[in-house]
Amino acid sequence: MFRRWIEPFWKQKFRAPYVHIVFGARQTGKSTLLRKLLPQTALWVDLSRPGERAEYLRNPDLLVQQCRALPKSKSPAIVVVDEAQNVPDLFNGVQHLYDSDKKRWRFVLCGSSARKLRMTGANLLPGRGILYHLYPLVLAERPPARAERSEGAVSVLPLPVRRVGNEPGFPKVDIMERLLFGELPVVATAQPSHRADLLRTYTIVYLEEELRREALVKNWPAFARFLQLSAAEAGMMINYAGISREAGISLPTVKTYYQLLEDMFLGFRVTAFSGSPRKSLLSTERFFFFDLGVRNAAAEMPIETAAVRANPGPLFEQWVGIELWKRLQYLGDGKLHYLRTKAGAEVDFIIARDGRFTPIEVKWTERPTLGDAKHVMTFMREHPKQARHGYLICRCSAPLELSENVTALPWSCL
Repeated sequence: MFRRWIEPFWKQKFRAPYVHIVFGARQTGKSTLLRKLLPQTALWVDLSRPGERAEYLRNPDLLVQQCRALPKSKSPAIVVVDEAQNVPDLFNGVQHLYDSDKKRWRFVLCGSSARKLRMTGANLLPGRGILYHLYPLVLAERPPARAERSEGAVSVLPLPVRRVGNEPGFPKVDIMERLLFGELPVVATAQPSHRADLLRTYTIVYLEEELRREALVKNWPAFARFLQLSAAEAGMMINYAGISREAGISLPTVKTYYQLLEDMFLGFRVTAFSGSPRKSLLSTERFFFFDLGVRNAAAEMPIETAAVRANPGPLFEQWVGIELWKRLQYLGDGKLHYLRTKAGAEVDFIIARDGRFTPIEVKWTERPTLGDAKHVMTFMREHPKQARHGYLICRCSAPLELSENVTALPWSCL
């Protein structure tokens, strides 16, 4: 059993007398982590099983009956509902039970899609629930290979490793494997020869199963074309018109499909930075898949090292952006932006947190120079009070001071 960074926080919060709602994409490890944190469950409902799902769809009140049949005790009975979005009416039953006795049961509802809940107007228990998200592995959970680790460096966005019991961390791995296979726990712990097949199966079987089950997409071939195109353009500014034309679907449908990926926790947007004195800024959002391995499989890219080596720069930039986004979500504050002008000047990422801006440039180089960070320096000159230090994330062997307020960091120190 491998440790997850969020474990001690969730373990403490789950003691609070509320309904706990855990969201996250499939295979991020939600069920595994919940079984570890909640070993003494009185009832575990798994709605990913067709038979069990059909039973609760026929009779949503069944959960109420089962919970009331549980014996009373001094400690609350732990009730977990996995893939809860498959039977939205269960949320009403949970509210009824919670309101009738806040101490008798402790509910944990787990889901991999918010789409159906939103479309059906499901009861998300306002004022009664605490919302959590689980993401693929972050650098603190899956350290770099020893040869690439640089000790004592100050991170751009700290997320320190917190030891959980005696469990080991995930296997150390180099940057090439991360760019190729991503950070899903099930892929990170699989045999190398199985990883490509797991990723292809994830994008084909899981997505089709999930979409067909919820009847979210009527034209599966059209969505499959959209998925391949959106994955191929991941990390870039969203080109709605281009994807509409290439996929043969309307512009509103393209926008709906992007929202669908977000609702299934398969992607996120990075908005353009708007607080600049420059007037020629581009404002289109950038879209990233939540995991680089899933992105590669969805883009139908050959899952082999040669494909990464052919053009590693864009993948490296995406990996950095995904890592920063996951850590901001766990930290619970801050926003991730980017800046690009019509003239082509750009800052890959800008962290807005605690009233400060941290500009970040990403380069594949092993020998960074101050010229690689010229746009970071320009940004800091434009925001002297809020942006006091900038970073260049690259493959240098150790942190380098490029100027008084610009540091080149190895990716392993991110």
